[in-house]
Parts: sequence; C-alpha cells; structure tokens
Amino acid sequence: MLRRVAATILIAWALGFVWFSMALPQPAGEQRTDAVVVLTGGTGRVVRGVQVLREGYAERLFVSGVGKQVKPHEFAVEYKVRSALMACCVTLGFQAVDTRSNGLETGAWVRAQDVRSLRLVTNDWHMRRAVLELRRHLPQGVEVVEDAVPTQPSWRTLFTEYHKLLARWIAGLWGG
Repeated sequence: MLRRVAATILIAWALGFVWFSMALPQPAGEQRTDAVVVLTGGTGRVVRGVQVLREGYAERLFVSGVGKQVKPHEFAVEYKVRSALMACCVTLGFQAVDTRSNGLETGAWVRAQDVRSLRLVTNDWHMRRAVLELRRHLPQGVEVVEDAVPTQPSWRTLFTEYHKLLARWIAGLWGG
C-alpha cells in the first residue's frame, strides 16, 4: 500500500514537472487593463511593462521590488520614460524583496489606486508562482491578465521554480 501511494505521488510530481516545463505561460495580446504591474528581477520585464504603458494597453504602471538605491529619475533615463509619463503614470515600489512581498506590495497599491484589472509582467517560468502570490493579496474581483516575458530557462531554473511553486501552494493549504 505504501509503495502505491509513493509511486502515485512520484508520478504526479513528474507529470506536474513536465506540464510546468512544457506549457510555460505566454505573452498577453492587446487586452486593455487599468494597470500593468511589473515584478523586477528578470531580463525584459521592465522593458515590457513600459512598452505596455506606451502602447496604451494600461493607464498606469507599477514596478514592484525596485532597489532602494534607484531614483525615479534614474529609472526614467534607463527606460527612456518621458518626465510627463513618469509623473502621471509610473509608480515605483521599493518594499518588495521577493515574490511573496511583491504580492503584498502590489495588493496594497491596487487597493490604494482602486485598480479593477491588471496585466502582470514577469518571466514565463516565474508567472505561475507570481500569480499565486498576487491573488493572495489582491481584493476580490480584480482581473489578472498574465503577460509572460518569454525566456529560455535552464532545466535547473525550471526545476527550482517548480519546487518553489509546489512549496508555496502547499504552504497556502495550511494558511502560510
């Protein structure tokens, strides 16, 4: 009996990893949202968020997890954001240090801004865990559009991220 349970768990784990690795989230289309939220930490994320804002797919941009040493002017110069656009529509969040705190920081911003729909930008391999964390802290009814930045992750990255996702999902079952 114990062997069957262990074998079932192993098969479920393996099939889950295959699904996680082979069906990575994709970029979103042209759907409009109230805001675009970028989680820092990966190549192409901020560039994609600024592009979404410039193209009018969102009215506001929130960047979660910006380094405390980054000044808004430096951000504007680095990503070629005009002063007027920076002043009206870009908010930098300096509190988050990981995916879990990205959820907390973004949830607080969404409540303060009365956002009803948002486009989440992060790397494809990070999207599932980012959405899991974000949904824990968003108000009820906020629509989340997944806009994954395509990457070519290593097997090590996929393996690590899959286990982080499983750990956070299991922790969530116990209220953690």
